[in-house]
Amino acid sequence: MATTYLASKPRYEILDGLRGVAAMIVVAFHLFETYSSGPDDQILNHGYLAVDFFFVLSGFVIGYAYDDRWDRMSITDFFKRRLVRLHPLLILGTLIGVLFFYFGDAPAFHFVMETPWWKMLLIALLGCLMIPTTPSMDIRGWSEINSLNGASWSLLWEYIANILYALVIRHFSKLCLVIFVILSAFLTIDLSLNLDVFGLLSVREYAKYTVIGGFCITPDQLYIGLTRLLYPFFIGLLISRVNKLITLKGAFYWCSLFITIILVLPHVGGQEHEWMNGVYNAVSILFLFPLIVAIGAGSQVTGKKSYALCKFLGEISYPLYITHYPLIYFQMAWAADHPEAPTGTHVCVSVSLFIMAIGIAYASLRLYDEPVRERLKQHVLMKKK
Repeated sequence: MATTYLASKPRYEILDGLRGVAAMIVVAFHLFETYSSGPDDQILNHGYLAVDFFFVLSGFVIGYAYDDRWDRMSITDFFKRRLVRLHPLLILGTLIGVLFFYFGDAPAFHFVMETPWWKMLLIALLGCLMIPTTPSMDIRGWSEINSLNGASWSLLWEYIANILYALVIRHFSKLCLVIFVILSAFLTIDLSLNLDVFGLLSVREYAKYTVIGGFCITPDQLYIGLTRLLYPFFIGLLISRVNKLITLKGAFYWCSLFITIILVLPHVGGQEHEWMNGVYNAVSILFLFPLIVAIGAGSQVTGKKSYALCKFLGEISYPLYITHYPLIYFQMAWAADHPEAPTGTHVCVSVSLFIMAIGIAYASLRLYDEPVRERLKQHVLMKKK
């Protein structure tokens, strides 16, 4: 009895490397977030846009990996492959959140010490199953989809994108996909410029003229999450289908510089001209991120060191993103409990947690994710003939 397996295609090393660069910036962004009073003065100010960049990358990779395989693959096969790729680390990230949960007692997390152990474990089970919780089930105080690992909210939208792709949008012609992307772009403009055409954004004064949001089960947050998903993911898919890519010498380093500048640039326009920051968000999502992906996909890595760097960054990007947030809760609680600590101590704690996040991500990859996915591939993805 023989077995067959739909093998993975060659990777775009530069895109892998860029995903890692963005993931590193996300961790730093969240560490700095502890010391900001809001989006206006946040250090590494536009780090939240990394999620939108991830969605563009995901859309491109999904199109490249699966568009020409549906004659050999069922919808069930597709969902199995995506679950094997994404879900083991989602579970691990939630379990790490369990370990750190009661260490996160702080004024900002006022539900922590009121939460009985059984309720915390129930939320953990729901998180491992990717079942989002409503604000009424919140056990931390932020009304997140997963109170144990806030970063998993974007993975929920990634799952939704995969479902939409497999059931509906993979059947679209290029023209239909273009129309869909244009309509989705309107949603991005509505959110970024706070036009509020649908009357759902009036409650978000905190994050006005940004795209921050998508991590709660409320009408405004669901709209924000869907908006942040649709254009980026499906413009990535469109770029893959059109295949008009751009070649640039030294593309990885240039694109890394571009994405870093976009994500760390200070708040644009100040309080008097906040609309300018909305324009910056819209331009980054609608034009700059697709351009960077087109350059990264159209160029080659040259040199063993550059290749090794891209490979390393690509490998740890997802583990780093999905496991780092429990450390952020810990840092926020520590900072709140030690307001009189010297600046140097706060810096030491933050740098230590950054290094720890990378170490946990690498260990998660080598000791858990790769062995588990290999075992699942053998028992779930292999087809017997």
